[in-house]
Formats: sequence, C-alpha cells, structure tokens
Amino acid sequence: MEKSPPSAGNQDAIQAAVFELLGDPATFGVAEVRRCDTHAARVFLAGDRVFKVKRAVRYPFLDYSTLDKRKSACRAELEVNRHFAPQLYRRMVPITREGDGSLMLDGPGTPVEWAVEMARFDENNTLDHLADRGELDDTLASKLAIAVAAMHERAPPADTDSWIVAVGRFVADNTAAFQNHSDLFSSQAVTALDRNSRDVLARLQPLLRARGEAGLIRRGHGDLHLGNIAILDGEPLAFDALEFDPVIASGDVLYDLAFLLMDLVERGLQGAANIVLNGYFSATRRIEDCDGIAALSFFMSLRAAIRANVTAAQLDLAAERDRGNIARSARCYFDLALDLLTPVKPTVVCTGGLSGTGKSMLARQLAARFAPTPGALVFRSDVERKALYNVTASERLPAEAYRAEVSERIYRILTDKAARVACAGHSVIIDAVFAKADERAAIEAAAAAAGAEFHGLFLVADLPTRLKRIGTRGPDASDADATVARMQEDFTLGSVGWLIVDASGSPQHTLGGACAAIADDRP
Repeated sequence: MEKSPPSAGNQDAIQAAVFELLGDPATFGVAEVRRCDTHAARVFLAGDRVFKVKRAVRYPFLDYSTLDKRKSACRAELEVNRHFAPQLYRRMVPITREGDGSLMLDGPGTPVEWAVEMARFDENNTLDHLADRGELDDTLASKLAIAVAAMHERAPPADTDSWIVAVGRFVADNTAAFQNHSDLFSSQAVTALDRNSRDVLARLQPLLRARGEAGLIRRGHGDLHLGNIAILDGEPLAFDALEFDPVIASGDVLYDLAFLLMDLVERGLQGAANIVLNGYFSATRRIEDCDGIAALSFFMSLRAAIRANVTAAQLDLAAERDRGNIARSARCYFDLALDLLTPVKPTVVCTGGLSGTGKSMLARQLAARFAPTPGALVFRSDVERKALYNVTASERLPAEAYRAEVSERIYRILTDKAARVACAGHSVIIDAVFAKADERAAIEAAAAAAGAEFHGLFLVADLPTRLKRIGTRGPDASDADATVARMQEDFTLGSVGWLIVDASGSPQHTLGGACAAIADDRP
C-alpha cells in the first residue's frame, strides 16, 4: 500500500531538496545538468533527457500549491502535449522519499514530487533564441504558418459559451492584477485598457458565437509563443501546451494564433508576423476568417495583457537584480495591449499590371506597412485560380482555366474577400492584372462601401524587362510565360485612373515609387 505523502507544511523545503537532487549530475550519470526556470516550473536538462517539475506556486491563473494538484498537472501536460509533440513527451516520473530518508528519482518509495520526462532537443533552437540571433527568416516564418494551420486542423472543438464567458473574466482578472501593481501601470492607462477591451468584446460577441457555431473555437495550444516552438529536423514543432485549465487553453483558432503574432510584433518582427498571418490564411483558406479577422487586434491585445500580467507576477519571486528587467518587460506588454486597441481605418490596395511587372513582389513588400498590426492580408489571383481547381500553387493549369468566365469568377472572389476583410476593419492587398476597367471599378466600389481608404497601383515595365523576369522565375503560382507576356501587349486597358508606378528597375526602386505614390494619394 502506498504511504501517505509528507504534509504540505514543509513543502518549500521538500521542493528545495528535490531541485537539489535533480540539479546533481550524479542523479543522471551525466557530466552536467542545466536548469531553466519559468514562473511555474523548473526544468532540468540532463544528457538526452529533460525533467520538468511544477513549482509549488499559486497565481490567479493557475494553482500548483499542493502535491496532488501538481501530479494532476503533470498528467494533463503529458496527455495534452502528446497530441502536439508526441516525439518529445515520454512519461510521468515520481521523486520519492526512501526508507533511509533520502530522495530518489523514480524510486520505490513514497512520492514527494512529480516530474514530466521529455526527450531533449537543442534548447538553442527554440524560436525565441533564433529570433534573438536574427535567424528567424522569411522561410522559417512561412513554415511556422503552415505548422500552426496543421495543428489547428487537428485540434478538437471546445465549448463556445464557456470560452466566451472566460474571455470576459480574463479581461477582469488582468485589470485587477494591474491595479495591484500601481507602481508599474498607471490607473488612467489601466482604466482605458479595461474600458476599451470590454467595449470591443461586447461588439465581437455575435461574431465569436458565429465562429463557435462554425467549429472555429477549439482546444488549441494555449501558450503559443516563440519560446514554446522548437525546430526539429528543420521543421517548427510546438511543445509545452497549456495544461492547467482546458478553458484557458481553448479559444478561437485566431486567438491561439494571436499569441504567436503578438510575440513576434513585441520583438519588433512585424515582417515575420505578417508572413505568418498571410501564410496561415493561405494554408487554411477559410472564408470565415476574412470576417473573423475583425477580432484579431483584440485577441492580440488580450494576449499582450495576459503576458503583462504574468510577467508582473514574477516580481514576487524574482531576485533583486532581475526586477528591473521584469518590470520593463511587463510595461512593454501592457503598452502594446493598449496600442493594439487603437482604432484604425482599413486600407484596400491593388497591385495591378501585366505579367512580369513585379506585382506579387510589391504586394509582399507592402503588406507589413499597413495598419492594423501585423499588416495587410494579401490575396493573389494566381493563387485563387489554383485553389479553384484544387491544385498546388506551382502546378500548371490547362488553357481552359483561363477562359473569360473563369477569370470573371476569380475577380469576384478577390473582390468579395477584399470587401469582407475591409468591413472587418483590416487592410488588404489584391494582387492581380486588373487589365479591365470593370475589374478596377468593382474593387474600388467595394473599398468605398467598406469605408476603406483605397489605392490602386498599376505597374508598368517594357516587354524585354517583363520577358526577362518571367524567364528567370522559380516555382511560382503564375502560369504566365513569354507567349502570355507578348499577348498582353495587345490588351486594351482603357483609361487607367490608378497610380502609375515605374516597375522597370529593382524591386526596391518599385517599392519606393509605390510608397511615394501612396503617400501623395492620401487625403
């Protein structure tokens, strides 16, 4: 029969002894043990294994204050994370008190603590470290988007009503925590954040319920920041999913994504955040998200506010030398949460022009420059056409896919998406030839109806320049070749009232010209 565990009265002393045991290389027969601390856990890296112990702490958002609660949390962590990263999570391991009073890892005695055992990976290859080293490039950001989309596709549905009620509680809990740290957060700013958050949440309620009915509120990762994503075999892998509260871990899929986007933005990686956002939309292809993006700024703000709350809570346990950095970090998250709720007028931009003028390159370069954070969504006619025929972006379509009636349908799809996104309060860029006056008129009308600022850009370059670019393209969604480029020389464009941009030079030259034209075009 298992003996009763020691009383909780000397819990701190027991944990200190456990941490000493796990920090001793002799426990594992290795030369060195590295230790990493978070606000809720202590992690020991020993050889090819990792042992994670919950700290005996209680916060407003989690409670690990008893051995039973920590055991349950370890069990939940193992179960949840095997869904996201089964190759990393192995088992629960007891730390036991033996008959002679000594502690043992996975011994036969009475458990006094529990740990989660994981396979070790290169801890320098988590995305926070890669970002610090300037190694989070566009290719990795694109892979990250696809990985998150695939993760959400596997995520099971969650209860909509419970989560929406919880969101209101998150806002209230944050406000209460900020008020308890009046030395960090001014009462005026706390009141403004609370009021703005409540107002936006009230407006979003019908949208969130509709998204729940569409199955887009799911049991996600819950803690999807850069430090919880590792690169294994060249691919991003999320680990350390939130386990202590299934309601907190659940939410709209865009709320789960919002943590990652917020983390990138807070680190000054707006471009990477925009690539992740667009890559995610491209991978999921859910028309509902064109409406759902109305909630993204609020989701990112709430994530930043929670991060500010969690960071401020660390001050109670922090060494004096660390308190200044922790306080600055908490204030940065708080300021970001407030800024993200600042209303902005959406913008609709069109990058038009014949094949080979660099429309798609310009659209990608412009995207991160438009508010709201993290920049505009980009929809491209070539990609929409491939999706319509259910082929990969680089797979060539037959000639009949370019019949006039098909192209008309593609422009209707693009216009509909632009209208939805703009009505949701977000900026959007449409990348297409726009050779016909009625195509240009339709997108302008959609932007006006949405109350969005509009900028139509028409790129021009001579035929030899266009042919050269088309001939040197790598794998791409465009099927345009030299024959198509020559044929387009005979297009009747009519009166193009858009901003004409010289695209005969380098991509940076085109970007500069486009930015100058937009600046001059603004009211």
